[in-house]
Amino acid sequence: MKQVVIDKSFWTTFPDAQINLMWISDFDNHDTDENKVERQQLLRDATVASEQFTKVDPFRDNPVVAEWRDAYQQFKKRKGARSSIEALLKRASQGHEFTPIEPLVDVYNSISLRYGVPLGIEDRDKIAGDLHLGLAQGGESFFPLGAEADDPAREGEMIYYDDEGAVCRSLNWREAQRTMLTEETTNGIVVMESMNADQAARATAAMAELRQLIQHYFGIEPGEIKTLTKDHPTVD
Repeated sequence: MKQVVIDKSFWTTFPDAQINLMWISDFDNHDTDENKVERQQLLRDATVASEQFTKVDPFRDNPVVAEWRDAYQQFKKRKGARSSIEALLKRASQGHEFTPIEPLVDVYNSISLRYGVPLGIEDRDKIAGDLHLGLAQGGESFFPLGAEADDPAREGEMIYYDDEGAVCRSLNWREAQRTMLTEETTNGIVVMESMNADQAARATAAMAELRQLIQHYFGIEPGEIKTLTKDHPTVD
């Protein structure tokens, strides 16, 4: 991957949005029993904290859920596509117990639950050229996890994409198997989207805690947190 480019089509669709970015390099994502118990507790505590975002009945009327459903009305998508944070909060609200998967996945799931924010990390070494966020032209190749057939992006769908196709469809709904984290991933790019000021404030705090957790669990120093807005759409 060379750099992250937020297309003008994204800012036109979401003029009040904020995109947070962070590079993480040279980490070992292999699972280990060394801190599995600690990661299990991290996920349990985050699940309890997520209850602040799921107090309203019915579930769809919770502010975090409603805001992201409204955002998803601003671009074309497959019927039933939902923000990744809605899917995570729904599982938590239904009593699902999150168990350790991979160190980095556990860390970022705990942050998403605790702060009510969508969060994605892609394998930087598997992204071809620049990573873009913008409206799809249509036909960008996309193979989700476990798929045997191509499921191309739709014209007008908000996607992350690179030189080889879609990396994540419908903003943060579903990521491609091609660039997803694995145990062999050593270099990643963290991406977090916010659509309004309240979400942006939580995202800023979430990124700061994520940076601390990565230092704790991986013993590395992540890159600086970058913040992009319509008025400041690029970073040095």
